[in-house]
Amino acid sequence: MNRSDTAGEAVHRTPVLIVGGSLVGLSTSLFLGRLGVPHTLVERHAGTSIHPRGRGNNVRTMELFRTAGVDRRIEEAASVLADNHGILQTPTLVGDAGEWLFREIDPGGGLARFSPAGWCLCSQNDLEPVLLDSARELGGDLRFGTEMMSFDQDGDGVTALVKSRETGEHTTVRADYLVAADGPRSPVRERLGIGQNGPGDLFHNVSVTFTSRDLADVVGDRKFIVCYLTAPGADGALLPVDNREHWVFHAPWHPEHGETLEEFTDERCAAHIRRAVGVPDLDVTITGRAAWHAAERVAERYADGRVFLAGDSAHEMSPTGAFGSNTGIQDAHNLAWKLAAVLGGWAGPGLLGSYDAERRPVAEATSARASSRSVEHSHPGYTPAGGAAGPGGRKGGILNVALAYRYPRGAVLGADPATPVVPDGVALNGEPGSRAPHLWLDRAGTRISTLDLYERSLVLLSSEGGAWHAAAAEAGARRAVPLDAYRIGDGPDADLRPEAGADWARSHGVTPDGAVLVRPDGFVAWRSEGPSTDPVTTLREAVDTVLARV
Repeated sequence: MNRSDTAGEAVHRTPVLIVGGSLVGLSTSLFLGRLGVPHTLVERHAGTSIHPRGRGNNVRTMELFRTAGVDRRIEEAASVLADNHGILQTPTLVGDAGEWLFREIDPGGGLARFSPAGWCLCSQNDLEPVLLDSARELGGDLRFGTEMMSFDQDGDGVTALVKSRETGEHTTVRADYLVAADGPRSPVRERLGIGQNGPGDLFHNVSVTFTSRDLADVVGDRKFIVCYLTAPGADGALLPVDNREHWVFHAPWHPEHGETLEEFTDERCAAHIRRAVGVPDLDVTITGRAAWHAAERVAERYADGRVFLAGDSAHEMSPTGAFGSNTGIQDAHNLAWKLAAVLGGWAGPGLLGSYDAERRPVAEATSARASSRSVEHSHPGYTPAGGAAGPGGRKGGILNVALAYRYPRGAVLGADPATPVVPDGVALNGEPGSRAPHLWLDRAGTRISTLDLYERSLVLLSSEGGAWHAAAAEAGARRAVPLDAYRIGDGPDADLRPEAGADWARSHGVTPDGAVLVRPDGFVAWRSEGPSTDPVTTLREAVDTVLARV
């Protein structure tokens, strides 16, 4: 709302100001809207992205969108690529040479053991409108064509000056907190003087959009996510947009050797694509080109006072594996519930300090894995110094990176600080700091996942007949904390019934007399493997510690 300050100047007041309206900024708006937090978003561009990029939405991201109620809309927007799977590497598309780096992202359907969601191939230009519409339906104040010109902060909030790029009108915005989702060249990060760590630039590509009616016949039934074409002097990456006529080709670009973007003429790009595909007379019409730079950098810190970095402003990663956008969306989700808790008065301001403690190590580990994967896939244009295979240097899966990352430090109690942030395998067994296990349950005749319980409050899981359920009600009321408690079992007092053969306690690493406290983002905050002599005090102390109330 707009009000006047003591000097009579019109000031727009909002609890949270989001700077940047791409995937991460829009996700931040969506998640805050779901939690009932009023906010304002400003984005300098007039509309959402028009470029088909950032397509791979991993299982954890789709879990978050499922909880936010937008997964079906996203799947509808992504339907044209629903049958595309795997990554192909081949000299050309003519003949049978080449190999599948992997044919199916979830061979055998094993992912269903870990999650109610799956991967979704949805290009940024298709995903952003879904997020925008959904955020606005939740009451988000999203202002495109609006640029932040400057900001300052004090102990009570942030004051920003924003400008409409259409009318030139300036508005002063006063916010409690600012979230900078303003990209890899983040003016906010620069203004705060926050440095970056990491190897820096890795390689450069030119993304060429083009149409070709005959290419679909050349591709045939090889419905890939991406195809790495490796012919000498004509290497690149081919990505389908609609599997019929529209395509994207990533061509290596070497500005370090003096090569300019202007050299990538329509004629040069079309000839390169024909050589790469292996069809000299292929019909190719270039429709656009844009340079992009792959880098590995992570901000030295994710926060400065009341200002927080999220997405590319906090970290840059090689695109191989689509880790960058997913990590950014997960940043937004981690930060949103903490802002909601602090603004709602049920968490201490210290909870916001856990954002850096949790998310920055995840970005460091994930960005290193993304660089390694670029080497494994021989990404066009990427030649690591010394020919090394990057950090790790070995082939490995991505499910542990996408789903099983952990928070050894932060808003958790009882986590082992020596635990690797990204483990070698996928172990989702209820340990504090890990994403809570997925288990199918029956709630009054409706099949739900345990993950569907986590969004707006802390949640305590326990067995029916124990003392933990009553303790949760008393502890939550005493501490004015939203704390939902569920009794799991097959008896008359059960709130939730596990599907046949499922053992909720064992899957969460506790005995039937134990309890598990889960945060609104679905991460285990604390657990008691067995009963307590004073469950109310035990639970109250755990809640206060996790929420930085002590």
